[in-house]
Amino acid sequence: MLLFLGCLLTLSSGALCLDQLNMCMNAKHHKVEPGPEGALHHQCIPWRENACCTANTSAEAHNDNSYLYNFNWNHCGAMSAKCKKHFIQDTCFYECSPHLGPWIQSADESWRKERILNVPLCKEDCEQWWEDCKDDFTCKTNWHKGWDWSSGTNKCPAGSQCTKWTDVYATPKSMCEQIWSNSYLYTTLTKDSGRCMQLWFTGSNPNKKVAEYYLNTAQRGQSFPVTMLLFLTAMSFFVTIF
Repeated sequence: MLLFLGCLLTLSSGALCLDQLNMCMNAKHHKVEPGPEGALHHQCIPWRENACCTANTSAEAHNDNSYLYNFNWNHCGAMSAKCKKHFIQDTCFYECSPHLGPWIQSADESWRKERILNVPLCKEDCEQWWEDCKDDFTCKTNWHKGWDWSSGTNKCPAGSQCTKWTDVYATPKSMCEQIWSNSYLYTTLTKDSGRCMQLWFTGSNPNKKVAEYYLNTAQRGQSFPVTMLLFLTAMSFFVTIF
């Protein structure tokens, strides 16, 4: 009981019993805990100081039809290099990021137990991604589900047709939010705001401070009910004793 009260007291003061600022998802290729990975490959290099991905995962993130998910970027003809670059960065972000704790949710899926939901992306990242892919083609809005996997890799489902990117995703917002089942949330926040997550960066990882901001905001919103719970639990404890 005293240990439980101590944990509640920690929560009421704005700290965490579990370190959501430095954790890995329980998913297909993620490490159990984040840590240094000095040999990360190309677009995944920014996470080398603290990563949830291994060097092998980072290398496979750059390959077409890699063993990670057998996903075919070229399902509607060859994807342009400038478009594919963003999907590689997106994969590195998903596989390597240790600061996604505020947005990790349980997932009832055969290939992972956790996922991310509504991660607030910086405006520049989402808009540049859409801009660099706008001349490409796809046959689906939500790339998480609905593919024909009969060949072992994803193909356009029967009855669908390859359509220009901008006809499938009219805006950067529609692309970022729909393509991975609302894993991302489009925002008008810019990178210098410190309130949005960057899919890719140079230098030290700016996303830790962003995650910390959202965790602290959530905790401030919960401070009254947590404090009240602490009070009621303490009262019950002392009534039992006396």
